[in-house]
Amino acid sequence: MKQFQKILCAVLAAVLLTGCSSVPAESGGAAADAVLAPAAGGIAFTDALDHEVTLESWERVVSLYGSFAETWLLAGGTLAGTTEDAVSERGLDLGEAVAVVGTVKEPGMEEILALAPDFVILSADVASQVKLHGALEEAGIPHAYYRVDAFADYLAMLKQFCELTGRADLYQKNGLAVQKRIDAVLAAAEAAEGAPSVLLIRAYSTGAKAKGDDNLAGVILRDLGADNLADRYESLLEDVSLEEVIAADPDFIFITTMGAEDKALAFMAETFEENPAWAGLSAVKNGDYVMLPKELFHYKPNTRWGESYAYLAEILYPELAGQIQ
Repeated sequence: MKQFQKILCAVLAAVLLTGCSSVPAESGGAAADAVLAPAAGGIAFTDALDHEVTLESWERVVSLYGSFAETWLLAGGTLAGTTEDAVSERGLDLGEAVAVVGTVKEPGMEEILALAPDFVILSADVASQVKLHGALEEAGIPHAYYRVDAFADYLAMLKQFCELTGRADLYQKNGLAVQKRIDAVLAAAEAAEGAPSVLLIRAYSTGAKAKGDDNLAGVILRDLGADNLADRYESLLEDVSLEEVIAADPDFIFITTMGAEDKALAFMAETFEENPAWAGLSAVKNGDYVMLPKELFHYKPNTRWGESYAYLAEILYPELAGQIQ
C-alpha cells in the first residue's frame, strides 16, 4: 500500500507540474524526454541513452555525479551514496549516513552494490559510467542516465525528480523560480543594442579549444544574443589559432578551465598571452578578457543558473548594469 501511494503521488505530481514550465533555451540533452508513466508495479521512463527504465522504489538512491546528487536533494530526495565531487566541488554536507562510492570517472562498483540501491543516477557523458550499464543490469539494479548541457535539461531533470518525490513545491522553488529570473535577464538582453562578438575558450594543461552551444557557457552566450566565433570558424573547435583570433578580433574573450586550473592558465599564458599580438586584441585592451568562475560555468549551476545568465549579461551589455537582478 505504501508503494502504491508513492506511485500515485508521483503520477498526481506529474499532472500538477504539467504546463508549468516554459523552457527558455533549447535542451542540450535527452533528459527533457524522460516523461514518467505508470507501469506494472512502478514508474517507467526513457533515459538520455534511450534505455527503458522502470522504478519500483527510490528510497535508496546512489548518484554517480555530484551535480545530479544535488538535484535529487533539491527535489526532496535522500541519498544512500554519491561520488567524491559532491563534497569537493559542490560542497554538499552529506552527513555520515551517505557513503562516498569513488569519483565521477572511477566509481566503485563494489561500493555501489554494498549500498543495495533501488535507483542509481548516472551521467551519459562519462564513458566509465556508460560502461556500468551491463553490470548494473546484470545485478538487477534500476538505473538511468542523464545529460545536462543547458538550463532546460536541469529543469527537466528536476521536474522528473520532483514527480518521483511528490514535491511540486520544490519544482516551483528550485526550478520555475530560477527560470523566472532567466526570463527577466533574457528580456533585458533582447532590448539591448547590437550582437557582441565573443570567443569562448576551454583551456586545459595541454591545449585550448573554442566552445559553442555544446557547452553551458556557450548556450548562455547564444541565448543572450552573442555572436560566437566558434559558429563561424569550425577549425577553432579543434585548436585555437592565434591568427584566426587576431583576424576576427572579438569584442569579448571568455575562458573556462578543465582539470588543473593552474596548469590550464599556464598554457594560456605561454601559448597566447606572452605573444605581443595577443595584447593588441580589442578584448584584451578593453579589459574584456574574462576568466569565468567554475561554480557558474564549469560545474552545473543548478539553482544558480539565473546567476550565470545575469553574470554574462552584465558583461556583454554593461548598459544593463543595475537593471538585471
